Amino acid sequence: MLHRRQIIIRSRNLGKKMENSLTTRSRNKFWFVFFVLFVSWYLLLYGVDWSSLPGIVTTTSRYEASSIESIRLASIPPPTPLLEKNISSNFNSSSINNVTTDGTKNETRSGEESNNENDNVVPDLEALEKELEPLLRKNEPKDEKVEKNATQEDKKGGKSCEGRYIYVAEIPSRFNEDMLKHCNLLNKWEDMCQYLVNMGLGPDLGNPQRVFSNKGWFTTNQFSLEVLFHNRMKQNDCLTNDSSKAAAVFVPYYAGFDVSRYLWDDFNTSMRDSGAIEVAKLLKEKPEWKTMWGRDHFMIAGRITWDFRRGIEEDKAWGNKLMLLPEAQNMTILTIESSPWNRNDFAIPYPTYFHPSSDNDVFQWQNRMRRLRRRVLFSFAGAPRPNLEESIRSEIMEQCLATRRKCRLLECKDLHNKCNKPVHVMKLFQSSHFCLQPSGDSFTRRSTFDSILAGCIPVFFTPGSAYIQYIWHLPKDYTKYSVLIPEDDVRKKKVSIENVLSKIPRSQVAAMREEVIKLIPNVVYADPRSRLETVEDAFDLAVKGVLERVDVMRKEMRQGKNYSMIFDEEYSWKYYTFGTLEKHEWDHYFLRTSKEKY
Repeated sequence: MLHRRQIIIRSRNLGKKMENSLTTRSRNKFWFVFFVLFVSWYLLLYGVDWSSLPGIVTTTSRYEASSIESIRLASIPPPTPLLEKNISSNFNSSSINNVTTDGTKNETRSGEESNNENDNVVPDLEALEKELEPLLRKNEPKDEKVEKNATQEDKKGGKSCEGRYIYVAEIPSRFNEDMLKHCNLLNKWEDMCQYLVNMGLGPDLGNPQRVFSNKGWFTTNQFSLEVLFHNRMKQNDCLTNDSSKAAAVFVPYYAGFDVSRYLWDDFNTSMRDSGAIEVAKLLKEKPEWKTMWGRDHFMIAGRITWDFRRGIEEDKAWGNKLMLLPEAQNMTILTIESSPWNRNDFAIPYPTYFHPSSDNDVFQWQNRMRRLRRRVLFSFAGAPRPNLEESIRSEIMEQCLATRRKCRLLECKDLHNKCNKPVHVMKLFQSSHFCLQPSGDSFTRRSTFDSILAGCIPVFFTPGSAYIQYIWHLPKDYTKYSVLIPEDDVRKKKVSIENVLSKIPRSQVAAMREEVIKLIPNVVYADPRSRLETVEDAFDLAVKGVLERVDVMRKEMRQGKNYSMIFDEEYSWKYYTFGTLEKHEWDHYFLRTSKEKY
């Protein structure tokens, strides 16, 4: 009996122990599962860039709202060419009408205003999105790397350097890197030192308001191209120390930084010209100069061409005479804006804020721009030019304000305005179908390339703003990626910008935006500290353009010809753009009334 009791007691104790053990294990499993779920939630929330995933739109950006999604050109018919003379008459009746931004009335609408209200979405746009939905789903990339075009596959990798070798001319460091040691003297109005960090890219922008991607964005100054280009050249695979093997000779002279030190205050012409004259003399004395008498030499002048074309010897006249020197007349000079009436300078894109470090950085950004939902029909970021008689900016701003919710205006009033902050400019352009790009102090604008980077279709008012400028970087058929509205029609109030843009067929807008997005690699300069594998950026296309130009001149010299240098300079824009000097419908845009002004 006693023995049975002991057995029963032991059994009960054993049962309690097992029960306690199971309870403890259950609690341990619960906390383990809780911990795993918490860590997973944290990583998903903070460790993933949701903006790069298909179908996800950044909710914190107030400008990423409804519009037509871009579709691949392969699934839509090519756009109908737009003729500048009768631009408003050739559009289909189906249109992008009543594209709205916000509910405010009689107020100046600047780029920071919110436009997230769903009741502002126009039914016509919603219907269009439904209409295009099957095509969008069909053409949505399954993987971010899908965007790599077949034509890009082997552009750079494994390519021979034969015929592409570049020799970097040796010049004293006072003409380049020494200037950077005194960067506070490079610009009277702004300390350039901050923009020279990160090999000329400027300070890292981060990703404020998730407008950008998580890396590759910098506060790049528009006049930093010489440093950026030079640093890219240093990593070129086809550099040589033997000038006899070189297809071209790069001169690392920071011409823009040199002249910018003397553009203001009372510096005489001798001071402004001294650096350019000395560099020209040094080059002329080198043995490699005699190979083609400088026609195989090229350099960067990182300001607009007019800063280097002082035609008169008066101290009050602007700029220096670098591009007018006999030696420079033989060279190829790359600048952010070229002269339509001179043969020795060629325009390459202004630096933008985006400097990718890999092919996938480019593809992800392109795909993100495709998915944006845009609410604004057109927008303008800029300031009036009351002192410039020929400027149409005031008329453009008036039209923008008069179109109520279809246009958004970001006024640039002073150095502390929002136009100097990349986040405001890029938010504006990412929210817009079309971005107006009128001339300012000169033909071109950095804003053109910011708008392309944002997938916004640029609207030009003269061919001098892009078409005859960036011939190595933009397609010859300008109607595929942009709109041209004659500036005279705007000046004389003969045209409504809203009407012109509203009448462009929906499918054509989608096709144009896709073309713009495909142009993004062409207008960005990759981070010099890294390397793109298959994508050709603005640097690659510029070097290719130079090598092709030099090759033509070399062949002509061997044949005893000189076609590339004997045509009338006044028609350079026509010769380089179309390969002919015949009459053209754009002739009236380039009639010079004063050679001193340009």
